[in-house]
Amino acid sequence: MSTSTPDPVRIRFLDLPAAAMTALLAGDRAAAGVLVGAELDAYFLTEDARWLWGYRLDQLADRPQDAPWLVKVAVAEPGGAVVGYAGFHGAPDEAGTVEVGYSVLPGFRRLGYARAMLAALLRRAAAEPSVATVRATIGPENAGSLATIRDFGFTEVGEQWDERDGLEIIFEVPAGR
Repeated sequence: MSTSTPDPVRIRFLDLPAAAMTALLAGDRAAAGVLVGAELDAYFLTEDARWLWGYRLDQLADRPQDAPWLVKVAVAEPGGAVVGYAGFHGAPDEAGTVEVGYSVLPGFRRLGYARAMLAALLRRAAAEPSVATVRATIGPENAGSLATIRDFGFTEVGEQWDERDGLEIIFEVPAGR
């Protein structure tokens, strides 16, 4: 009897340009999808997602240099299904720290896509000489994200209060670990 290991989950990122975020804020998922080059799920129009698009657009107006670091659309490979979005909260700060963020569409959760997104973000951070540390902030009740970071070497370094998300535990890992 032969035992086979399932293929690892793979993703690629597509840019989510400011014009696509603007279209999503306006509720125009079709126009945003054309700009991205993929069909976007209604999840991209949820209240939380729309808050994020507005926040990132404001950030880009203030700090256009953050653009390459911000949110991307995550696409499963092979197949091309959009499975979520992920990125950094901005360019590395003066200490060389970047913070990751990711969200998986409900129909694709618990299939390894968050881990694939996080692995890709960690590779991106490791490839950038100015990045020393990768941070993740997670609510203590978010069992899925806490489990996702478990095998990536993150260490708990403190807590913070976020006005939108409430209590968050701060985790860090050296870039390139």
